[in-house]
Amino acid sequence: MARKKRTARTREKSRVATVEQFDLIIRPVITEKTMLLMQDLNKVTVEVPRSANKTAIKDAFEAVFGVEVVDVRTSIVNSKPKRRGGRYDGRTNIVKKAIVTVKDGEAIDLFKE
Repeated sequence: MARKKRTARTREKSRVATVEQFDLIIRPVITEKTMLLMQDLNKVTVEVPRSANKTAIKDAFEAVFGVEVVDVRTSIVNSKPKRRGGRYDGRTNIVKKAIVTVKDGEAIDLFKE
């Protein structure tokens, strides 16, 4: 039995966001550098699960926010040693970040009122 090939036309029809796509975007990473990237270069930085790949992140952004994604860059941020209250040693969590470049003329409003 032949499988139906997924084309751009069938991809356009399936733009409804699923629960898995909403769960793929954990939270935005908010620093001075990411805010400058957002304003100047139209890039959004978010934290994603470590199991997420670039195509899944791209599909999630296009379905959830309704924008066209140009590029996705990912990086894993290793844990660092921290001291809690000066007495207790600990470590930060290992997280995966995704920097998503959105097409010029489109924007994502992460801070809706």
